[in-house]
Amino acid sequence: MNTMEKKTNIHAEDGKQDLLISREFDLPVELLFKAYTEPEFVEQWMGTTVLKLENKKHGSYQFETTDPKGNKHGFNGTIHEFVPDKKITRTFEMDNTPFPIQLEFLVFEKTTETTSKLNMHVIYKSVTDRDNILKLPFAQGINMAHNRIQELPTKLK
Repeated sequence: MNTMEKKTNIHAEDGKQDLLISREFDLPVELLFKAYTEPEFVEQWMGTTVLKLENKKHGSYQFETTDPKGNKHGFNGTIHEFVPDKKITRTFEMDNTPFPIQLEFLVFEKTTETTSKLNMHVIYKSVTDRDNILKLPFAQGINMAHNRIQELPTKLK
């Protein structure tokens, strides 16, 4: 087992309205892709309920999360491009927040038979919107979620 713990890398250039996020996984690319497309896996690592997930061009998705106080928070979007084990292009919107819709380009890369890499390019409506997202515990949250993806195969065996 690799002793160095993998971390999610978030690159935010000053004055730009996007983020480049990358993470290497000790998972075959097919499993990494399933983490984003199989409702049971999405629910495990995102800690959310999948209400709808249509993995196809022009498909849509809808997730719902309950916070510690019992309040429900919805997330939804439309899938614009879907290439199995390669890429997903989608919009992402949080219900009842001031944040506008964002555009996400997810590219799944096979590095070896047992390892893979996820590259995400997330585009926000404005620099301010992106900077406001970064003020949230965004980096910790995405790193924790990616750590849970890494643990998925142990739960499946």
